[in-house]
Amino acid sequence: MTSYAIVGHLARTDGEFSLNDLPGAGRMDVLCRCVNASLFLSHDLRRDVDCYLVLLGGPKTPKTVLFRGSGIRSLSPDERSAGALVKKALSIPCGSEFREASPGVYVRNGGLERLFPEHAFAVLDEKGADIRTVPAIPEAYLLSDHQNLSDAEEELVKDASRYSVGPACLHADQTITVIANEIDRRKNGWK
Repeated sequence: MTSYAIVGHLARTDGEFSLNDLPGAGRMDVLCRCVNASLFLSHDLRRDVDCYLVLLGGPKTPKTVLFRGSGIRSLSPDERSAGALVKKALSIPCGSEFREASPGVYVRNGGLERLFPEHAFAVLDEKGADIRTVPAIPEAYLLSDHQNLSDAEEELVKDASRYSVGPACLHADQTITVIANEIDRRKNGWK
């Protein structure tokens, strides 16, 4: 099982946004591209992937939306489709435990401080070890949206392993694609 967590620093937590303006919802477009990059193959889904969106942009308390590849339904490979599922998840009341909003999509209250201790997340960082050269790669990855992690978030993850996907700074969804490719290569014995 591979897990990705993407921190959406400005992403709305109330579901009151237009699917025609995902960038205006706190860069929800960035997060939706990450959902698609983590779950989609050419003609199938990655059933062994969980994608967590950590929404911090208010106006309500931070929320985490989980897309579980093993149970997802009604997801098409476009930002609007993922955005509609996030919007639906944010519209239902939730508490401290994940609540299913639609098949394979769950929501709960809480942000990174709650999620990080639940997984052995490795942080994706341009200064980290090259993911293609390490003997064993992690099963869980933490990425940020278009903003860097805040000082408080960096403090939370200060002891985490850090990996890089190459010499250039990539968008979060592109980084997920590179990681997925590396996982695929290793599973199939490619060097």
